[in-house]
Formats: sequence, structure tokens, C-alpha cells
Amino acid sequence: MARGGQGLARVAVVVRAGAAPLWWAGVFAAGVGVLLPGITGRRIGVMAGAALFLVTAAAVAVRGRRRFTELARGAARAGKHDVLQDRAVTVRAWRRGHRWWLLLALAAALGSSFAVPAAGGMLLAGWGTGLRLKAAWLGRRERAGDALLWVRVDWLGRSGGGPAGKAVKGYRGTGIAAGDATPGGARRRTDAYL
Repeated sequence: MARGGQGLARVAVVVRAGAAPLWWAGVFAAGVGVLLPGITGRRIGVMAGAALFLVTAAAVAVRGRRRFTELARGAARAGKHDVLQDRAVTVRAWRRGHRWWLLLALAAALGSSFAVPAAGGMLLAGWGTGLRLKAAWLGRRERAGDALLWVRVDWLGRSGGGPAGKAVKGYRGTGIAAGDATPGGARRRTDAYL
């Protein structure tokens, strides 16, 4: 990075990076859990899991919105020497940094099925859904402000997560067409030009 440029990662991409692994781990754990009778029985386990799914998705989706809003409000314009990190690199960094936590969460969800079938898996799936909803909320903010939000990579730490954590002092902003991800962190589709 030349002359003081920073490596920048998309905020919405960092938030969204954990959504798919948590969702699929939760679906897998819930599917396996339904096969076990458990202590409470399947019916109670699935009902408890559904409640956990809804509560977890809502809590994760709204948690930290004030901090995101404050950081977004004070976003500085990205400089021409700043390096915008590809979506795939950001997602890979997050998943590498959290792989052991994901495996531990999956093991805990599977283990909990012996007591309350499917509930742990549905909690994980709710967590993933909440992250997807939070990324969508960030995408709506980005569209409304006509600017994409970026965070310095070195502020994300070794795990590649925490885009609104204590280490983050502020965001950078770019035009809506910058980078390879849409507002909200989804992969940008590139149309073939003939």
C-alpha cells in the first residue's frame, strides 16, 4: 500500500461472513437432533428450538445497531491509495478466524440434542439468520446514504471479525459501485458485455 493507504474490508461483508456457516451448521445439527428422542421429546425440542430461532435471530439482527450507526455517520471518504479488499478474501479471513468456534458451536448443538432435540441447531440457524438480517439492514443504510461502508483490516484483529468492536475508530466510505459486493455484502453479479 503506497503512501499511507490502508487495507479496507466491507463492513456488511464481515457481518454477513458468518451467516452461511452458522445457518448450515444449525440446519445440520437440527436435522440430526430430530432423529434423537432426547430427554424432553422431539415435540418439545422442536417447539423450544423454534422459539430460540426467533429470539436469537431478532437479538442478533438488532444488537449493536447504535454503534454501527454512529460509525457510519462519521465515515470519512476513502483515499485513492486505500486498497479495497475483495469480498472472497474478507469472507475467507472471517471463516478461518472463527473455524474453531464454529466447530465448537456445532458440537455443542449436536450434544444438546440428547437433552432437547433440535433446539441447539435451531439456535445456530437463528444466529446465522440474524447476521443475514443485520447485513441487509446495513445494505439499506448504504443505499440510502449512496455510499458503501468499509473498515480498516488491521482493526478487525486476527479473527477477521468485529466490524463495530472497540478497536474500530471509524469507517471509510466509497461510491456505491466500489468493490465486488453489493450493498448488504452479497456477491456482485457481473453482466457479460458483448
